[in-house]
Amino acid sequence: MIGTFTSLWNRVFAVLGRVSMYRLALLSLAGLALVAFVVSFFQLVAPTPAELLASAALLAAVCALVDAAAQAVVRLPWRIESSLITAGILLFILRPTLEPAGLAGIALAAAVASLSKYVLAWRGRHIFNPAAAGAAVLTIVSIWLPDLGASSWWVGTPVLAAPVLILGLAVLVRTEKVRVISVFLVVAVAVGVARTATQYQQAGLQIETMDILWPVLWSSPFLFLGAFMLSEPLTMPPRRWQQFTVAALVGVLAGWPIDLGAISLGQERALLVGNLLAFAFAFSMRSAVKLTLESRAELTPTVQALTFRARRRLAFVPGQYLELDVPHRHPDARGTRREFSIASAPEDLPLLTVAFREVPGAKSQSSYKKALAQVTAGDALAVTGVWGDFILPKKPSSAVLMVAAGIGITPFVSQLRHVRLAEHDRDIVLVYVASEASELAFRDELEASGVPTIVFTRDEPQNLPRHWRWARGVRLDAAGLEQVVPDISARHVYISGPAGLIADLAPALEHARSITTDAFSGY
Repeated sequence: MIGTFTSLWNRVFAVLGRVSMYRLALLSLAGLALVAFVVSFFQLVAPTPAELLASAALLAAVCALVDAAAQAVVRLPWRIESSLITAGILLFILRPTLEPAGLAGIALAAAVASLSKYVLAWRGRHIFNPAAAGAAVLTIVSIWLPDLGASSWWVGTPVLAAPVLILGLAVLVRTEKVRVISVFLVVAVAVGVARTATQYQQAGLQIETMDILWPVLWSSPFLFLGAFMLSEPLTMPPRRWQQFTVAALVGVLAGWPIDLGAISLGQERALLVGNLLAFAFAFSMRSAVKLTLESRAELTPTVQALTFRARRRLAFVPGQYLELDVPHRHPDARGTRREFSIASAPEDLPLLTVAFREVPGAKSQSSYKKALAQVTAGDALAVTGVWGDFILPKKPSSAVLMVAAGIGITPFVSQLRHVRLAEHDRDIVLVYVASEASELAFRDELEASGVPTIVFTRDEPQNLPRHWRWARGVRLDAAGLEQVVPDISARHVYISGPAGLIADLAPALEHARSITTDAFSGY
């Protein structure tokens, strides 16, 4: 069952991975805005069509102008997608209007949201969700200037619940935050139901729990808050247990707003508190770091390795990945920022290595890959953060099976190098799947690790060390894997590679003790 689910999950991820997470978030918000605009003609949402159009245009203009000015000052490339995503979120949490004072309040929130990315930031990384910061400031200012308006979260209405759920789920699958946001929703809804039930009891009224549950779920902004705001990678801590903790805290504060007198600790303020906790968790790991390219090496006919030197402290755990920013003109749908598993070990710092696959002459080559090919020694690129839980079990006695498909070998290179340099004793078997023997990347490093390795290639590799074995015609299926690794059921399986290949291989690992995946979305 677990293998089948993993296979289905990675097939969906392979499709969504063709679009960058930022582009997908923007398209989802645009789709939701279109739905809201259509239903506004039937008075099924609070804003009118004219209010939606005017507010959306103003938000987009202010966010774009402030972002462009700020990025010119700090000498960063203008990111129109970031501006439009912020504007799109604000459209659904502020009250659209045609009143001049209300439009001024919307402009104020948009300006604060965009400025927060640069003013409320630490080493290039913003601390707070920009839209939440803008909405919170407007709400506070409205205490003295009520005509400016405040956050209203009108998106929390039953008619938009299904579109938010569907479009938000696409974003969550792409950002791999479904489980984290599920924790938030369960906590927020449970606390919200408890709060409402308590209020009814205090008023001397009786009501069934189910009569409270559905309105709290479908008529509250929890779905939107979780899918489009809490899930933002740039304000999430790096480890999953930390993300679960932040999600639970935000769920409690959103489900039971704390009364502060003039205002309450509502949705956006709850998120800001969660952002503070996330920043505290990841203080040493979420900072943007400049990397200077030291060298470029061709490992195989299609795989290149880039070795960088970090300009300041960078911490990571073997198996984690970084997001590398390569600004360039006219980026395609896959954007200017992509994730790379780190191939070097922490012991190698300040040197850091990543690798990627590049097929010479490929017509489908992305704009990102073309820009990356132009980076030369001495050029500087920015790492926006380090994330990931593709980490070996804490118990050294836990038996592990590593299954690498193509370029998916990179996180295992980091882990095996760390095991060797730290002189750890682990029971590890590596299954390395490649199209041809010539495509076995990092072969020297893998041989030095000394772990038993079974190679699946069409042709037989030459000069294999004694602890390596060619599968020699064994099919890469459940029976084949059990033939080459007979104790799969006793091992924790880690599988890394393109999402499509993981989807094909996962069912063959059904009997493993556990399956942990690291899918590459492609770039």
